[in-house]
Amino acid sequence: MTAPFIKGPNDPTVQPVPASVVDQVDAADTTLSNPKRAVISLGSNLGNRLETIQGAIDALEDTPGVRIKGVSPVYETEPWGVEPGTQPSYFNAIVVLKTTLPPSSLLERAHAVEEAFHRVRDEHWGARTLDVDIVSYADLVSDDPDLTLPHPRAHERAFVLAPWHDLEPEAQLPGRGPVVDLLGTVTRDGVAPRADLELQLPE
Repeated sequence: MTAPFIKGPNDPTVQPVPASVVDQVDAADTTLSNPKRAVISLGSNLGNRLETIQGAIDALEDTPGVRIKGVSPVYETEPWGVEPGTQPSYFNAIVVLKTTLPPSSLLERAHAVEEAFHRVRDEHWGARTLDVDIVSYADLVSDDPDLTLPHPRAHERAFVLAPWHDLEPEAQLPGRGPVVDLLGTVTRDGVAPRADLELQLPE
């Protein structure tokens, strides 16, 4: 049973980006040569979750060859793949960036950011301070075992699709189609917007 997704004209969880910030981000694009567009999923369910995700956004922006273009609203999500009540809930968000890094280097940077926030990989589906996943990179479709693109489970995860749709209503997941259509096929149980929380585009 899936919950219907109703697209409203005014989503209160979407935070407007000041024109001055947009101008700064666009100006920064001149430092990138032939940049590619990538979508990154961020999640945290240990420690100060909001602070950790904001720190990850800032760390990505500090990466040479990376410019953050957009940051989604925050969602609170029940942990995936574990018994209810055995882990704290997650905060999740999506960022859209432009980068001159190839996918393998962007993945290395994602792992480095995770490690900076003391991510431990001892347990599959385990609690974590930070999870940084590449959802898509340009229109690339690849079954490389080191980095499958797009992310092999993004199309079935509301905690990826819902914030992405809020940020980019016309977004497309390569090889899968419009995000709004994918969102209509998955349950949103346990995935709730947190309109009281806000992430910032790096200045």
